[in-house]
Amino acid sequence: MQKVVVFQRDGLGGGKVKAISEISDDIELKVVDVEGPFPPIIDFPEQNFPDNTDELIEWSELVLDHLYHPDLTAFLVERAKVFGRDIIASGRKHPDILTPSTCCTLGKFERLGAYAEHFGAPEFEVKVSEDGVIGEVKVLRGAPCGATKEAAKSIVGMKVEEALPRIGLSTQFNCFAKANPNVFLANPLHIAGEIHISALEKALKKSSD
Repeated sequence: MQKVVVFQRDGLGGGKVKAISEISDDIELKVVDVEGPFPPIIDFPEQNFPDNTDELIEWSELVLDHLYHPDLTAFLVERAKVFGRDIIASGRKHPDILTPSTCCTLGKFERLGAYAEHFGAPEFEVKVSEDGVIGEVKVLRGAPCGATKEAAKSIVGMKVEEALPRIGLSTQFNCFAKANPNVFLANPLHIAGEIHISALEKALKKSSD
């Protein structure tokens, strides 16, 4: 059982926390809510964290950051370094932590344990009938927000040529990322859609080999 602690600001990670709990039974979650509102610059970020923050980080094997404020994240990074814990913070940039452009672009790093086995860049297993209709889609790995699971459901019963654009659109519809370009100067919804289309193409090719 992998121990994961989530730090979230004003419940912003709630949807992903719910999806992780529903999808994975080998991850133990603890969630810390940091409540705002917050000014653009926080002079003493440590005052916004619970007294047992160090204890929670030490308990964990992985830290997820849904704080979405550079000063709060900077404090969390400082404390995580003390205990040698990895932090994943999607859609941000920071030299000392893992910052995939979206939650569904995280690589499968062995050191990230069960979390990276279940969540990150999508992987599918598909069954296609002789007349080119998708009969089954199994999600082997996907987004922690649950978008991959919903997108996979949406293409069952469709022709392959229709399913490819549909899975991209369905992913974007169910994605929790904001529609505006992020720090990577790319629309995260587009990134999510494209990576799911690519994963389906790979699964279709494998099914036909």
